Amino acid sequence: MIPQPPASIYRSSTCSVTYGSLGQDGDRKAPQTGRPWTAIAAQDFIHRIDLIAPQDCYAALFQKLVMQQRQPVYARVTMPLEQLLQADFLSECVRKGDALLLSRGRTPTDNVFSLRKGILRMYLDKETFERAGLPGKPYGSKGNRGLKPRWMVSHDLANPPGKKAFDRLLYACQRVFDKPLPWLFCDFDPAGSCLKRIGAHKPVIFTANAAIMQSKQVSDVAPQVSASVLAEGDRISLEETATDLNEWLSLIRLQSPRVAADDDIDPFLSRYNAPGGADGQTKVCSLSWQGFMAASWLRVVVAGALEACSPQQWISISATTLSTNVAGLGSEVTLLRPLGVADEYLMWETSSSE
Repeated sequence: MIPQPPASIYRSSTCSVTYGSLGQDGDRKAPQTGRPWTAIAAQDFIHRIDLIAPQDCYAALFQKLVMQQRQPVYARVTMPLEQLLQADFLSECVRKGDALLLSRGRTPTDNVFSLRKGILRMYLDKETFERAGLPGKPYGSKGNRGLKPRWMVSHDLANPPGKKAFDRLLYACQRVFDKPLPWLFCDFDPAGSCLKRIGAHKPVIFTANAAIMQSKQVSDVAPQVSASVLAEGDRISLEETATDLNEWLSLIRLQSPRVAADDDIDPFLSRYNAPGGADGQTKVCSLSWQGFMAASWLRVVVAGALEACSPQQWISISATTLSTNVAGLGSEVTLLRPLGVADEYLMWETSSSE
């Protein structure tokens, strides 16, 4: 029997591929449930969003997502955890709003705090967990991997379980988690009411304005899945096509010269070829947002892009989350509406293990 090597904390990422229907109604409005919308809503602390489309779509996309939409705003602020438990912040930002907060650090090694959809999560070392006296559960890698035991404590601030549990949390914030922490803060409220609530802590406010790239010449690839592959349920061919398209879209996002139609790099250095053996060239555009964003903004981008572009045009939207693990890997989702189909999608979901 061949012995298995010890598991590593640096696990490789996993990628799943889905092909399905967008489920939009006659008005082309995005539904609230079903894939891919649930996968979009599941993205937590988004760092970057990239939208790629044919150049013909640029004017409509710019008008819809830049001129007609308030660009996402986020802040960097230093404040104690207890600030989240203040009555006005709880009422306006947690229970009514869509506040998103993340403290500095990596969950397998540091004490990290996050707030998303009203759920406060605390990733703590054993000593801090015992001092806090809050109920929690083990978290992170199991076994002897050179890491100390970790614990996770979660508390629903939007629907608190009771005054006694809230008082215990407040006591821990005053006695154990009393030091100010550096946070990233995002509020999707257009009025910015939550930013006003933390004004006393002098937040540094940023706007994630769209970075625009126009008329990039690339190989003329048709981003679509063959009808025969779908009709026959050929999983292997679907995976191969999805892999090729994902690589091509990723290289465009990186603005790599390998996707240029006139790329003449020595094959000794790179043997990359565009999918489908494309011969001609075409122009694409991209809009990118970088900062600290909520899934609400990602949904706005996806729904707006699908509405703005012609139903027969292909369009790709990718979102990458911030990394909080040791390996420095975040999760990622990429949604592609293939060429020539109005209500279908191809989606890649990449996640990294803790």
